[in-house]
Amino acid sequence: MSSPRPDPEQLLELARAGDSSALGQLFVLYHSYLELLARLQIGRRLQGKVDAADLVQETFLQAQLHFSQFQGTNEAELVSWLRQILASRMAKLIRYYCGTQRRDVRLERQLAVELDQSSRLLDQSFVAPDSTPSERAARREQAVLLADSLQQLPDDYREVLILHHLQGLSLPEVARRLSRSLDSVKNLWLRGLARLRNSAGDPS
Repeated sequence: MSSPRPDPEQLLELARAGDSSALGQLFVLYHSYLELLARLQIGRRLQGKVDAADLVQETFLQAQLHFSQFQGTNEAELVSWLRQILASRMAKLIRYYCGTQRRDVRLERQLAVELDQSSRLLDQSFVAPDSTPSERAARREQAVLLADSLQQLPDDYREVLILHHLQGLSLPEVARRLSRSLDSVKNLWLRGLARLRNSAGDPS
């Protein structure tokens, strides 16, 4: 039997009271989620010039430095705040690689919108059709849990699901990208999707 997931709002309350350990535990909850969103943006805008894990570490560093400025009280607000910081760090990198140093607020806003869209797509792409909104609400932020479940899948399953559902490649395009047969990719897709939905549907 798996151990219960930490309660993010309880950790948030402890972190507000100055518990640095709780803050660290809180950030761990969102590592897979933010890394997935960062990967999607890096592939779209930076052509692999930046490592998603490094970008997430920068995001957490900024979040730690400015945590006293966070005014939210629940997980959804915290996730939104972290996405905004990720967008800001990403905009800085884009400026660096484009050779411009002046801050571009419009770019940061556009990145924030795109990250939010990716998060919604993550939720909509993988949630089983018969999962009701009330069930999803009882399982915390669904996109965060789905990102965690994706991370736990075998590499081949995860890659096919990300390329097909989140990057919008057709299954034949995924097969070409991975140098696999179409039948092989279809099998990976079906099995991966079943395992993901089963894993994400487990509230424990």
